[in-house]
Formats: sequence, C-alpha cells, structure tokens
Amino acid sequence: MKDAKAMAYVNMYGVLGTLENLCAMDADAQDVLEHLKKPVSLCFHVKDGPCCTFHFTKSGCRMTEGEQGCTCKMTFSSPEKFNALIDNSKPGLPTKHPAQVLSFLLGPFTALTNRLTELLRPGEEQLRDPAFFEESTLLTMYTIAGAISALANHDPISRISAGNTVDGQVQLGIAGKLAVTICVKDHRFTTVKAPCDSPRAIMEFASVQLAHDLFAGQASTINELCKGAIRLRGMISMVDNINRILDRVAVYLG
Repeated sequence: MKDAKAMAYVNMYGVLGTLENLCAMDADAQDVLEHLKKPVSLCFHVKDGPCCTFHFTKSGCRMTEGEQGCTCKMTFSSPEKFNALIDNSKPGLPTKHPAQVLSFLLGPFTALTNRLTELLRPGEEQLRDPAFFEESTLLTMYTIAGAISALANHDPISRISAGNTVDGQVQLGIAGKLAVTICVKDHRFTTVKAPCDSPRAIMEFASVQLAHDLFAGQASTINELCKGAIRLRGMISMVDNINRILDRVAVYLG
C-alpha cells in the first residue's frame, strides 16, 4: 500500500525534482525555457506535506525548499490533492498572483512535465533511439534518487530501514555517466544530485543498459552482482537498507 503523504513527497522530490535535470539535459525542455518572457518561481505548498519552489529561468530550473523567493504560489489542502496534480493534472488553489500561476501552469510548466512524462514512461519505439534511451535512463535514476530520501523520511515501511542505517554518505551511480549521493544523518536521508568526495559506501551499475534493465525489472540484482556488473564497496549494510527502500520506490513509482 502507498501512504498519501509519502506519495506527495515522492512526487515533489522525486518526480518534480527531476525537472532540474530535465532542463539541464533535454533540448526540448531548453527550448521551452528559451521562450520564457521572464523568470518564474512557482511554489507548491501542500498542507501536512511538502512545500517547495521551482525557479525557472532561460538557463534552467532550480528547486528549493520552502516558499522563499516565489513569484507565484499554488496551495493544496491535502497530500491527496497534490497527488491529483501529478496523476490527473488537477491544479490546486492559486494564492499568489493567480493569473501568473495559471498562465505558467497551463503553458511552459505543462510542456515541461509532459516531456518529463514522455521520458520517464517511454514507449518501446522511443527506447530504440540510443540518445532517448540514455536520457530516459539517467532521468529515471535521478527520480529514483529523490524518491529514496522521500520514502526513507516519510513512508512508514521505509522508515524501518532508515532507522537501521548508520550515518554517512552512499554514492549511487552509473559508471562514466552520473553519480548521486544519499546523505544519512540521524536516520534522516537527503539526496544530493552530485558525486561524493568520501562516500562510506558505493553502489555503481556498469552501464546504462544494465541500469535500465534493473529499473524495468528485466534483470536480477543478485545475478548482476555475481557477474560483477554491480560494484559494491564500503559499508554494505547501508546499501542493503537502501535496496530495501528501493523495493518501496518500485511500489510508489511503478
């Protein structure tokens, strides 16, 4: 079962959080930003849930916690209402500069989220394009990384694994392509979309193809470990706990 509040954090930090990476990597997204008339900082405030602001400029997207610096704002009366924005495109209540909220939400923001959905939920034909395949897989990795911390902090089942995880930093990545860091402090997780200078543990996939197959459930983690295609190093108990949380990520994002 999914917890609605935990799902709201997954949608905010996992799904929408990947807009940062989409805007940095994707030519279609960059074209949308290029046509912005002026910078927009859109805040999503969820009662009893997350509150984050997405700052859009011609050069990219940056996500920050809280509503500081927002130029427009949309509020949601519950996590369920926010999840409906992601699942069914049902907007919340514009509470700051409503005309700007609706104009941006129905225009550039929808174009960006549609492109993100296309990449995160691709068809078989699209995946035959090597460039699309790689971009889709890398963005999926960023989404999963954000979802790991969201669930470790808010999903009742994942919090059991988080409670058994020692302090330190775990680097997850795809060899030669990307690395992200899961920071653990007092059993609270934070995702940093960058490599770590001194990770306490590392889990690295040998290739983009392997990462895709693992994410799609088309490869066995145990088999790939035995073949040496998944590199593990350091405090293995940290990786074990993250792998348990990854099982919950599959439930929430499946």
